[in-house]
Amino acid sequence: MSFISYLLNGVSLGSVYAIIALGYTMVYGIAKMLNFAHGDVIMIGSYVCFIALGSMGVNPIASVVLSVIICTVLGITIERVAYKPLRKAPKLAVLITAIGVSYFLQNAALLKFGPDTKSFTSVVSLPALKLAGGKLTITGVTLVTIIACIIIMIGLSLFINKTKSGQAMLAVSEDQGASLLMGINVNTTIALTFAIGSALAAIAGVLLCSAYPSLNPYTGAMPGIKAFVAAVFGGIGSVPGAFIGGILLGVIEILAKAYISSQLSDAIVFSVLIIVLLIKPTGILGKKMQEKV
Repeated sequence: MSFISYLLNGVSLGSVYAIIALGYTMVYGIAKMLNFAHGDVIMIGSYVCFIALGSMGVNPIASVVLSVIICTVLGITIERVAYKPLRKAPKLAVLITAIGVSYFLQNAALLKFGPDTKSFTSVVSLPALKLAGGKLTITGVTLVTIIACIIIMIGLSLFINKTKSGQAMLAVSEDQGASLLMGINVNTTIALTFAIGSALAAIAGVLLCSAYPSLNPYTGAMPGIKAFVAAVFGGIGSVPGAFIGGILLGVIEILAKAYISSQLSDAIVFSVLIIVLLIKPTGILGKKMQEKV
């Protein structure tokens, strides 16, 4: 029963990583850039929900919706201000800019909210589910996180494969120049990608802080890095890969904490990533990209 409990906690944590990783993998797959400010968007979304719940007295669902809206606008603004002018710049310039945006958001949060850790009120009020005569308890947050991840994954896959905007994203990911010639608005498509990724970051941040109820300006930093690892693990650019990578990463982390060492869990996670990339450099579901010269 302990193992099953750890496994469920791992899937729950992995679901959060998967939701964040979907944002990374979409932006990379379509705009071919790594948005390292993504983890700090998680933190901003969590603070918006925290203030809405506490200071403003807004109900939990409305707080989450407000967080999603603010993060969506923030994502579009970051893309327009920081990344759009560098669309044709060297990738190193974009990477440095992403790190700069990350530090800007962290320090803005430090100035506004201070360095103290806040106690986050969970947005999930579902009672815990008791199984096997009370030997196995599944919290409401765990259930909601896993279900939310599955719904988001299915919804995103349907959106990309069945809608006109989703088809435009696929076209832009293949060839931006050809997409432009076919009448696709590349700038709008990339902005939409950032908007979706940032909205997912807000949801992930609220679920993460509901499961681990603490919030500070650095809350999104490590989950952001681990979600990037999950995206690479599953095959960056692949939506199903981000989902699989996130779940596996969460399970490995929780089992490593439970059975090996809580202090070495992060090292074990990154070691597994190195081993996977040595065996399959493109990740679990990644495809080899042939570059024409």
